[in-house]
Amino acid sequence: MTADVFAPLAALEGVGSAARAARDAVDVLLRDRGLRRVGSEVTAEALLRGAQASAALAGSPSTLEEVRRGEGDALAAGAVRMTGELMGLAPQVDTAPVQVWTRLHQLAAADLGSADQLGHLRTSREPLPDDIPGLPPAPPADVMWERLSGLAKALTTPTTAPGLVVAAIVHAELAVLRPFPTANGLVARAAERCLLVARGIDQVAVTVPEAGHLELGASYPDGLTGYAVRGVTGVQSWLLRECEVIALAAERSPLNSPTR
Repeated sequence: MTADVFAPLAALEGVGSAARAARDAVDVLLRDRGLRRVGSEVTAEALLRGAQASAALAGSPSTLEEVRRGEGDALAAGAVRMTGELMGLAPQVDTAPVQVWTRLHQLAAADLGSADQLGHLRTSREPLPDDIPGLPPAPPADVMWERLSGLAKALTTPTTAPGLVVAAIVHAELAVLRPFPTANGLVARAAERCLLVARGIDQVAVTVPEAGHLELGASYPDGLTGYAVRGVTGVQSWLLRECEVIALAAERSPLNSPTR
């Protein structure tokens, strides 16, 4: 039987209570607003806001209004493309995670590189990607492949850990491993969003976790660096940061601030 690798991380000091508080913030949002009142236009708006925030974290200067008009740069355009398929990909993330991640990359990087690089997991013959500023160097391809395979296997194994913890670990692993030549940050954040939907944290995708990551952007590279190099302490700090992000994600929902 495959071990539940997420459960011990969820049991780190303070993580369980912080995760419950973050989940409560989402549940209050959905309960107060009423799930039956959540139409597809609200989900679309939340995903659009998330796309713009994720692109901004990746260095895009495009504003929300520019993105809304379809005038964003290549990073923003890629993030928006992912939102078009995200709700359809989410149910597959627990059974075919690598295929989901490669599809996200195909969408995210369509304007960032050559066609043969889309959905392409890097090999040892290629340079290490350096597309998330502030992180330590990406691991060699053989290490990346081993960890990515382990992560995919863990996702298809039952766990007692909250979905929020699973989503946060997948986000951090993809960002630290940087399995693709480009757009790794966009893919990592979209993969997190897929899991928040699939694991029942926000099934209708009306929170905006990417906005939470952007608002806490000063701690984003440090949090991922700590996750990569500080062992259990770094993982704990990343998970506690994630709980703050999800609480902010609920506050930034278009249910609280409709489109102007």
